[in-house]
Amino acid sequence: MRNVKGLIYCLAGVILAACNTTPPPGAPTLTAAAASNLPAGSDCAVAISKYRAVMENDLSMGHVNKTVYAQIIGEIGQAETACGAGEDARAVSLVRASKSRHGYPG
Repeated sequence: MRNVKGLIYCLAGVILAACNTTPPPGAPTLTAAAASNLPAGSDCAVAISKYRAVMENDLSMGHVNKTVYAQIIGEIGQAETACGAGEDARAVSLVRASKSRHGYPG
């Protein structure tokens, strides 16, 4: 039970930290229009939002440099495009490939 509480606090911290970050100038970001194109509750929308939150947190904490962050955000953008087009499996695959390429656990 203790580990579950710790995990919940950790996830809450990541989500809150993501809310308080500002992407670097010139970095692609998720616009309201792009977010509205994602099927609510789909596997791809969930995977994309979680990965984006982790990246925002890592940027704010200095765990990823701005160049790599911008590259990953571009890759997330490709997944968002696929997800918005109804290609759920492809979008999830793009997220997994990006995570693997940059050393994030799948």
